[in-house]
Amino acid sequence: MPGSRLHLAAPVAVSERDFRAVAGLFATGVVVVSTLHGGRGRGMTANAFASVSLDPLLVLVCVRHDSEMRRLLDAHETFTVSVLSADQRGVAAWFADPARPEGRAQFDAVGWHLGPATGAPVISGALAWLECAVSERVVAGDHVVVFGRVLGLGAGQPGEPLLFFAGEYGIVAPPPPVAVRALP
Repeated sequence: MPGSRLHLAAPVAVSERDFRAVAGLFATGVVVVSTLHGGRGRGMTANAFASVSLDPLLVLVCVRHDSEMRRLLDAHETFTVSVLSADQRGVAAWFADPARPEGRAQFDAVGWHLGPATGAPVISGALAWLECAVSERVVAGDHVVVFGRVLGLGAGQPGEPLLFFAGEYGIVAPPPPVAVRALP
């Protein structure tokens, strides 16, 4: 209504655990963000990824502010995003494991090839991949939103996407059959 003001209820205490539980009810795709320059490299499982713009072509990924990935992206400014397929749960778990080796050695456990536009690792078997150059960084809480200008991309074999929902990896279930009434 014109002239009315929105009145908000008093803020309630929201715990990090409750926030994660509720935000986790939004199903997302799963990607591996990777960069590699010389012996320094890193792969990172992420579900905070989105397309942003068609002109220019931009995507975003959220990276912990205090992470090695953030330090590498600040230094090298190119990365790939590999969109994982449903059969790549092990790849997602590997790049989420803090005990994996450092540097280039962490890619030895998975198939990969260098992206032609950036020289950053593209994960074999991915549904799709994008090669990006960092165009902007925005600090947001304990993360940095990294915007990437798309330099190259490709699609792998068709398949089902790997999803993340309620703290678990999953797949898209086939839709239930729909009963259709015949027209007279």
